[in-house]
Amino acid sequence: MLKIAIDAMGGDFGPEPIIEGLITALKKNNNFTAIAVGNKEQLLQLIPPNFLSRIEILHTDDVISMSDSATDALKRKDSTIYKAIELVREGNADAVVSAGHSGASMSLATLRIGRIKGVSRPAIATLMPTSENQNTLVLDVGANVDSDAKNLFEFAVMGQVYAQYALRLDEPIVGLLSNGEEDSKGNEVTKEAYKLISKIPNFAGNVEGSDIFKGTVDVVVCDGFVGNILLKTAEGVADTIGKIIKKNLKRSLISIAGAVLMRKVFKNLKVRVDYAEYGGAPLLGVKAPVIIAHGKSNPKAIQNAIFQAINAASSNLDNIIEQRLAKYSSTQQEN
Repeated sequence: MLKIAIDAMGGDFGPEPIIEGLITALKKNNNFTAIAVGNKEQLLQLIPPNFLSRIEILHTDDVISMSDSATDALKRKDSTIYKAIELVREGNADAVVSAGHSGASMSLATLRIGRIKGVSRPAIATLMPTSENQNTLVLDVGANVDSDAKNLFEFAVMGQVYAQYALRLDEPIVGLLSNGEEDSKGNEVTKEAYKLISKIPNFAGNVEGSDIFKGTVDVVVCDGFVGNILLKTAEGVADTIGKIIKKNLKRSLISIAGAVLMRKVFKNLKVRVDYAEYGGAPLLGVKAPVIIAHGKSNPKAIQNAIFQAINAASSNLDNIIEQRLAKYSSTQQEN
């Protein structure tokens, strides 16, 4: 049975939504137990007695706040995220979920759990909604401000493996984000990355930003600077569209009547663009699953982040990524 370590105090709203999401996940999945890291007295007030057999509490009072620097987490060994990461490092948990300081989670996971052999830098991946009934996995969306061609090649391999074994996609197609589809488009880094990634099966070549939301490919690769701007822009656009629709619906009785008739459509749209449906962003490239949830995560988001951690921990991702990187690297050396 899998054991998931939970940073129970790290979110913007304290432990309540995190524990509620954990309880919901436990109700829906009987194949895991959890270690909640945080203030024992507070957590016991939130956990129903009948769930204490499946939730172990590791007590600590220290929490890395969003205003702290990521380097603080390396020194504060009693913090919730440090202790949660250590549970995985020591083999007492199979994966970790945190809605706390993402920089601290990434730094600790990289240094304490360690990188997969062959990985230069980990990458944060996220799911983007598409016009089709699917999602596009995009990476990196913030772990690395600067990436070279080799990093982008590694991201492509890791993203394809995650899409295949964690998201259960058959032969996922990979695209490289650029300013045009032609081979000649892009800066020097993406042009060099194109040559390296072309050795990977199911590489579709360059894709543009609009392709992410069309579902043209399953995995889109970019550096963390571009990816983070893309992510924040997409969130802003979705929020703005929602506000525009609400504002215009109130202008006439006809609009209100139409909205009533289209309730199901609006509900489906909300589900497609709601980050809570995806749970969190996996940090790919470390030796055990680390899921970084949004700081404002509600219980549903935490539940789905836990399910992501379970899927990743059940998929032997680290070994598969290591094998793929070794295979493709040897092929490039031969050529």
